[in-house]
Amino acid sequence: MRNVSEENQPEDQQPSGIDRAARLAAYLRAAGTNIGRDDTGAMPALRPRRSPSSAGGRPTIMVVAFEGWNDAGGAATSAVRGLSQTFDAELLERLEDENYYDYQFTRPKIRKTGTGSQRELIWPSTKFYRAVPPSGEFELLLVQGVEPSFRWQAFTADLLTRAAEQHVSGVILVGALLADVPHSRPIPASFSSEDEHLQDILEIDEPTYEGPTGIVGVLAHTAFHAGIPAVSLWAAVPHYVGQAPSPKAQLALMRQLEDLLGLTLDVDEVAEDAEAWERGVDDLAQDDDEIADYVKRLEEATDTTSLPEASGEAIAQEFERYLRRRKPPEP
Repeated sequence: MRNVSEENQPEDQQPSGIDRAARLAAYLRAAGTNIGRDDTGAMPALRPRRSPSSAGGRPTIMVVAFEGWNDAGGAATSAVRGLSQTFDAELLERLEDENYYDYQFTRPKIRKTGTGSQRELIWPSTKFYRAVPPSGEFELLLVQGVEPSFRWQAFTADLLTRAAEQHVSGVILVGALLADVPHSRPIPASFSSEDEHLQDILEIDEPTYEGPTGIVGVLAHTAFHAGIPAVSLWAAVPHYVGQAPSPKAQLALMRQLEDLLGLTLDVDEVAEDAEAWERGVDDLAQDDDEIADYVKRLEEATDTTSLPEASGEAIAQEFERYLRRRKPPEP
């Protein structure tokens, strides 16, 4: 898990969720491409295909999160799991290649099955789920797994090839990092992309981070250089309460995914957990003068900047979420 100094978090205001979803969908339909291997079979590349709109379907977005270095507080994997639960996603397959994992570092687990005496062995893996929202611009391929220990280039090519089999048109990489931010203020969560076209149409920044990276960073970079539209989404988790769970950071990520994908997610329970989490940290801080003083300094530093949540754009985004939740489901 990274400190805030290791990953740039742009604070620019962004267009509304409904507009961003429509813009992204139009861009992916116009691209008319999906992922495949090049002629050598070594690296992912783009293959021409019929545009999803010409086939009458919706573009498929792959949303990815991995446990480990890129998942402070478990926020990223919890956010993708929230997508899966909202839309009752179907498990398609597991990637369990032992060449990717160090089992002394990421150990398999054994557990009972049901109420009997039978037991099952669960190996570290990457799982692929298909989610079909009843409305909206996109279908979803949700990818959750454990960051691999070995052969990252082969793993990346393997993952993107499997995405090609599901006709993926674009990728969202979700991560969370440890940062010098107060728990009592809105959690920063923002998008970036190396793709200049996506920067323009979504009004997001390019990443500026330089240094060691995790599998999420490798996937984002590889996708971009393979010509695959890719966006990264990162949330900043207060480093002094960086252990899992971190429901407030999870909620921030899910809100951003709602806006980018133009969807309504089931966040009521997460929102309640986030409020309880914040109250719990408040109580802990009150019992420790040193932590209380540190949090106060972080709050003062945060309050001197223009909070996106206090902007007119953020108010508009919240109103759009309200309208989506009031909209009756399609028959």
